[in-house]
Amino acid sequence: MRLLLVEDDVMVASGIKLGLADAGYAVDWVGSGERALEVLAAETFDVAVIDIGLPGMDGLELTRRLRHKDMASSGMPVLILTARDALQDRVQGLDLGADDYMVKPFELPELLARLRALLRRSQAATSAVLSFGPLELDTAGRSAGVRSKDPVLGEQLLPIDLGPREWTVLEYLLIHAPKPASKDKLLQALTGWDKEITPNAVEVYVSRLRGKLEPHGVALRSIRGFGYRLELAVVDSSAA
Repeated sequence: MRLLLVEDDVMVASGIKLGLADAGYAVDWVGSGERALEVLAAETFDVAVIDIGLPGMDGLELTRRLRHKDMASSGMPVLILTARDALQDRVQGLDLGADDYMVKPFELPELLARLRALLRRSQAATSAVLSFGPLELDTAGRSAGVRSKDPVLGEQLLPIDLGPREWTVLEYLLIHAPKPASKDKLLQALTGWDKEITPNAVEVYVSRLRGKLEPHGVALRSIRGFGYRLELAVVDSSAA
């Protein structure tokens, strides 16, 4: 998931970014509302976390502007952060287009839980589980597995061990399945503005995922000149 963090306090932003990155988010951080508008005019994000108390254009005005239909991410969920424990500020933020708010100081686990809830609602999903064929990704429990039927034990969920960036690639592919995902978008999902990841790195993570998924009947098909798509494959039972 690609997240835009708009926070002018460097220490606060660094802590939030570190926690979100550890949870599997690709975080792009900007320090002003003006810079956020420049980014949002051209880039797409899955969710935004915006501090109300920004210098110049504050977070409330930024929230109002990003809801404009010309914005590439006008429909994304927005969570506002505020040190103002005033009812009117919270009400105004929600009325201007924010989906949720948190009052500083807050605990990281609660922020992560609220973000998961916002993303589930934005995807019109009632479950935190993304699935494709036998493959399941539990975004709340941070676990992945494949459904398998055993003659003796019945249906089981066999766990799949994923690294943080393998998780990010698979999550993006599942959200967009059965449509293909472009290599450029996968690259954006893997990195924020301050990190450099080459297209070759995307191929490395895709290759690792193939090795983990194909034995279970889920193929990761390359689309020449574009990207990748999840497909159901036939498992060769004679090899067992």
